[in-house]
Amino acid sequence: MPRILMLAGDAAEALEVLYPKYRLEEEGWTVDLAAPERRKIQTVVHDFEPGFDTYTEKLGYRIDADLAIADVEPEGYDGLVIPGGRAPEYLRNIPRVLEIARHFLERGKPLAATCHGALILAAAGTLRGRVLTCYPQCAPDVRAAQGEFVDREVVVSDNLVTARAWDDNAPWMREFVTLVRSRTA
Repeated sequence: MPRILMLAGDAAEALEVLYPKYRLEEEGWTVDLAAPERRKIQTVVHDFEPGFDTYTEKLGYRIDADLAIADVEPEGYDGLVIPGGRAPEYLRNIPRVLEIARHFLERGKPLAATCHGALILAAAGTLRGRVLTCYPQCAPDVRAAQGEFVDREVVVSDNLVTARAWDDNAPWMREFVTLVRSRTA
């Protein structure tokens, strides 16, 4: 059965962590959550409120990280999931996170990123010539990293599956599951 790695940290979007975790476990796959430290992380819930120009943030669920990012051995995983929220803003500053992202993309292993997860891919220098989607406010970062942003619910570009945000979870995970199955059969 496939083993999937998820990279997250405090302020990761709750629905972008929990939905893929449970969806992939429903397949019978192992999902290991890696965070800066092996401890409970605090997820958040982003939503839009009347009168606000941008999303608001509320506390979400606390989730146990299975291991620290420093302890990740990416060779042992068949796929990688990068949820959004604010966590990617600081995770992209951890060199090991960028190494892990490069490992999956350069070896053709399935990688699913949503929302602000594209910030990690941009910082890793892995977007040149790739077509992807993400939270639209991250489009300038995608373009600066020489990727092509498209505003669609899900985009599959070789081994990369991207989505805009939590309301695209179903098509995002449908395409990722299909890709993992095709690469691990």
